[in-house]
Amino acid sequence: MYTLHLTESCCPAQTDEPLHDTTVGDVLRAAAAKWPDAPALHEADGDGVLQRKWTYAQLLADSERLAHALLTRYRPGERIAVWASNIPEWVMMEFALAMAGLTLVTVNPGYQPRELRYVLEQSGAAGLFIVPEHRGNPMAKIAAEVAAGIPAVREVIDMTDAVAFLAEAGPLTPLPGVHPRDPVQIQYTSGTTGFPKGVVLHHLGVTNNARHGNARAGLRQGATVLVFMPLFHTAGCGMAVLGSAQFGCRMILAKQFDADKMNAIIETERVEAMLGVPTMLVGMLEADAAFPRDFTHVSVAGSGGSMVPPELVRRISDRLGCGFYTVYGQTESSPLLTQTRPGDAFEDLCGTVGQPMPHTEIAIRDTHSNRVVPTGAVGEICARAYSLMLGYNDDPEATAKAIDAEGWLHTGDLGTMDARGYVRITGRVKEMIIRGGENLFPAEIENILLEHDDVAEVAVVGVPDARMGEAAAAFVRLAPGAKFDPAALIAHCRANIAAQKTPSHWIEVTEWPLTGSGKIQKFVLRDQFVAKAG
Repeated sequence: MYTLHLTESCCPAQTDEPLHDTTVGDVLRAAAAKWPDAPALHEADGDGVLQRKWTYAQLLADSERLAHALLTRYRPGERIAVWASNIPEWVMMEFALAMAGLTLVTVNPGYQPRELRYVLEQSGAAGLFIVPEHRGNPMAKIAAEVAAGIPAVREVIDMTDAVAFLAEAGPLTPLPGVHPRDPVQIQYTSGTTGFPKGVVLHHLGVTNNARHGNARAGLRQGATVLVFMPLFHTAGCGMAVLGSAQFGCRMILAKQFDADKMNAIIETERVEAMLGVPTMLVGMLEADAAFPRDFTHVSVAGSGGSMVPPELVRRISDRLGCGFYTVYGQTESSPLLTQTRPGDAFEDLCGTVGQPMPHTEIAIRDTHSNRVVPTGAVGEICARAYSLMLGYNDDPEATAKAIDAEGWLHTGDLGTMDARGYVRITGRVKEMIIRGGENLFPAEIENILLEHDDVAEVAVVGVPDARMGEAAAAFVRLAPGAKFDPAALIAHCRANIAAQKTPSHWIEVTEWPLTGSGKIQKFVLRDQFVAKAG
């Protein structure tokens, strides 16, 4: 923990951890040099059964072979889209493209034709690497139809076709020099508030951010790590893959998330570490309640991507008995901005997202004046760091709105900072509900409702109100066996928060509109409410 005594909500960058001038290719080469025979990657198929495996030496050899093959097809600097589920070939592509000086464009395998077309056109991708299908999505059919209408896409390659995927390169094409500040990935923001933008990330940012995050989490060298976050997300290809490789860990790569199958892998493979968004961890706890598993080997678990309810922290700590940490960040920051430590006080684990990451400045600024606010006051969370994106792809106007002239990223998230530099999230600027001129923060209401035994998950959204301008609507997924009783939930709110914060509308849901990374799309809930209200 950094020892700080702040009076204003601005935490200077801490430089106790080094920054390495590394590239994604350097990460794998270093791991293969240090731990050539150590297990690196183990495939878990859709049924959770372990299949193919690689040592670090083998993973490097296959990735370098692929890099050479790619350079027979593409020129350094071109963009290559990967539209696939979590398969080992995805990991090889991540390393190979980086070694070849190509830019990886990550694509959500749940995308439909319109979404795929947008990403391919917006990124200018020259190639598209796919799997034939994912969870019933006919990806091969969609890819063929969409790519046929985009002249820039020269070919579509089936990653499950070994001959096509690892084509013989003939005489080895020399790998180009790659600089740490070169573009490495374009990731499209998950779309919790609208249509995604292409975030251009660089080698220096994603490699160091992953190492710092896993170091703060206390990841043990050589640990077994279960990877079920989607690889198209920064938590998957960044935190999980690039972090694990820098600690010589064994990655068990789950093709797709299934709560009970993940629990079974944790038990049989003696998994020590994992990271998941709250909805995933809630599902695993519910599956465990129905069919308990042995979690005694888990030493650390983390969560982030959306607000982590205090009740979830309590449940994880009680059931797994392991260290827990919370991460906070954005795709635009590679992604981590702050993080707790497993040894932090329980109150900090439940109520904050920790202190800034190394080499990262965090400031809380007034949303109107842009001035730094005193400690404890609510404002917009802003960050300045080495890890910030190069910009939004081909969108200088949006880039200038996100990163100001002084280099500060304006996250759009509301929060506070205490004198120790610990940050607390209160909501999003755009999610903030203005009811009769009073600001309501959904996260505060959600956390209160999650303390009720009948509530498994909840999302509070601002909806139009003729009299008050906006009102709070609570979308509730019940705990197993619970009965939907808005009156009881209202009473619970009235007993714990001010009356004006109590939601005016109560809607039971059985499933959520989710992004591919498992975040609840609140704007979809709002649109559905408005459409139904008519």
